[in-house]
Parts: sequence; C-alpha cells; structure tokens
Amino acid sequence: MEFRRLGGSGLLVSELSYGNWLTHGSATAQSNAPACVHAALDAGINLFSTAAAWGAGDAEVSLAKALRATRRDDLVLCSGVYWPEGPSRNASGLSRKHLHTSLHGSLRRLETDYLDVYQLLRFDYQTPLEETFLALSDLVRHGKILYVGTSEWSAEQLLRASTLAAELRVPLVANQPHYSMLWRVPEAQVMPVCRRAGIGQLVSLPLAQGLLTGKYCDGGIPAGSRAAGDEAARQAIWPLLNKDLLDRIGLLRGVAAHAGLSMAQLAIAWTLQHEDVASAVTGASTPDQITENAKAAGITLDFEVLTQIDELLGTFVQTDPRLTFSPPQYR
Repeated sequence: MEFRRLGGSGLLVSELSYGNWLTHGSATAQSNAPACVHAALDAGINLFSTAAAWGAGDAEVSLAKALRATRRDDLVLCSGVYWPEGPSRNASGLSRKHLHTSLHGSLRRLETDYLDVYQLLRFDYQTPLEETFLALSDLVRHGKILYVGTSEWSAEQLLRASTLAAELRVPLVANQPHYSMLWRVPEAQVMPVCRRAGIGQLVSLPLAQGLLTGKYCDGGIPAGSRAAGDEAARQAIWPLLNKDLLDRIGLLRGVAAHAGLSMAQLAIAWTLQHEDVASAVTGASTPDQITENAKAAGITLDFEVLTQIDELLGTFVQTDPRLTFSPPQYR
C-alpha cells in the first residue's frame, strides 16, 4: 500500500480507503463486515470512512466492532454529518446543535474519544456558515476532532469555507467528491480551488456504483451485486444501467487486460493519477473485492492508456461543475 499526505496537512492516508455506505446495513452485509474490514487492514488500508446516518447508525456500530482489536493510533477514522438521524427537526443539517449531538453519537457508536476527520457531507443552505465553523472550532479545540472535511461542496462554497477555516483556525484539509472515469465534475472548479486552499481529495464512487467493474456489461443483474441489493442500493445503481453506456464500458476490458489489471483496478488507478487525490474510498461486500482493489495502489497508467479511456468513454463522461450537488432545502 502506498500513502499520500491529505491536502496541506501532515496526515498520511492510504491510497485506498474503506467506506461502508450501503455495505454494512443489511444483516448479510453486517455478517461480512468483519472479514471485509480485516481484509482492508491486511492490505495496508488505514483510512475508514463512515457516517452517522448510514444504516441509522448501524454502519458506525458495525465498523467499530470490526476494528476493536486494532490499535486506535494506527487508524484514520472519518465520519460525517448532515443527513437526518431521527424525527427531530434539529436532527439534520449543520447547525451547532446537530454537529454536537451527531458527533457525540458517532463517538459513542465508534467507541472512540475523537475522530481524525469530521466530514460535512453536504452544504447546509439553512444554517449560517459562520455558525457551522464556530462549532467546528470548538470541537477541534476540545480535541473531539482533528481535521475537517466537506463532501459535494461547490467551488464557491469551498472558497467561503476555506476563508472562515483560516480565520477560526479550523484545519479544513479534505473534500470528498464523487469522482471516476465517468464523473469528472470536480476537475474544472472544485479541485483547483481545493489545491490553492490546501484541501486534498478523498474521492468516493471511483467504480461508479460498480459500473466500471464491468459486472453489468453482459446484461442481467449478477447475484450479490448492488443492483440486486436492498432498495437504497437499487435506487443508486438502476438509473445508470444504460445499454449504450454499458457497451462503452465493456470496451475497457481490453484496455485493462493490456495493462495487466482488472476492470476495477483500472478504474481505481485512474482516479489515483490525479495529483490532488489523496485516497480513493471504496466499499465491498466480500473480502476478496478489497484484496483485489487494493492492488491498484501504486499503479501508474501511461499516456496511451489514459487516452484510450477518454476515447472509449467519449460523450458519456460528465464534466459540468453545476452537477456538484447539495439539496437546497433539505430540512
């Protein structure tokens, strides 16, 4: 496993990290969770990403149980806040109240005294940004969180946040955008703004919900795939099962084979070619997936391979920065 510094900080994170969105919610997934987490540790992964709202807190509980035998100092634990965590009107968003209640719930479920990175999972249009960052400043000062991150924030929002972070001495060092061969939306605006502000990228969905593994290219829904999962998983993947797109993705098999990589390894290695990417966050339903994906670390793709990928995917690549999304009125 190779390691990179996260943004302008001194924190070293593994090139691949383990996220458990949609993978630790069901009973079957939870039964596989310890083996998946142990496979990640065996592969040298040190960054584990979860969130308070995922599985109504079960994702954090599942991760904590799997990590109990691991030294806390060896881990980079990330959890996030924004999505609803209960029926209360104050149980979502980025208000001072929700940041405090959500964080302490996460610390309890994760069985830890602090988080390495506390991620603001969407921009909150209904809470003043100053309120959010004053609360974060307090949490940093009290040692509850070490660093702060964002997810799916626009370039303009990140500019405002980085200014406040500097004024209030909040170590804003991470951003977690969706980013893959197919989804290059952050490249035009978000990544340049982050680079100037010392914010690194912990990119999510590098496999585009599993599309870039090639598992859907032959038609049908493979057993055990996300498209065959629970309702949340199906909603995430089904809109992407476009035949023309899947045909193009299928052509990448030859590119991957020529490079001596699996389709998944090619897709993850592609994201790691970007100089601003510190780590690619991947999930898994089996330990073997983790072990195979981790082999993408340290891979350098040559110019010919990168050009072939661009040519084959063509107009299916999304680049419009306006597609960076935070719900305008969630609460």
